[in-house]
Amino acid sequence: MQASSFDEFWPYYLTQHAQPATRLLHVAGTLLALLLLLVAIATGRPRYAMMAPVVAYALAWIGHGAIEHNHPATFEHPLWSLRADIRMCWLWLTGGLGDELQKAGVATR
Repeated sequence: MQASSFDEFWPYYLTQHAQPATRLLHVAGTLLALLLLLVAIATGRPRYAMMAPVVAYALAWIGHGAIEHNHPATFEHPLWSLRADIRMCWLWLTGGLGDELQKAGVATR
């Protein structure tokens, strides 16, 4: 996907996460990664921080491979993908994701 800005990338990102189960795996991975980072800070054990990306990516890639049958956008745009994961998680938590999915032309179920 050729994009020259995050604003161009965002709708594409959403189309690559069209299935609710994929989005749920991404949100779970993002929240678990955040929790692991907080545990690492609270306990002073860096191994928890090192586990954070492993957990997040494992859940996300399961969603892409087993549910969406596409390739994660991480390989083409790693920083935008991280930003989009966080944005999608926030919108999911705050109830704003449905509107964004509709704007991107992703059918919601």
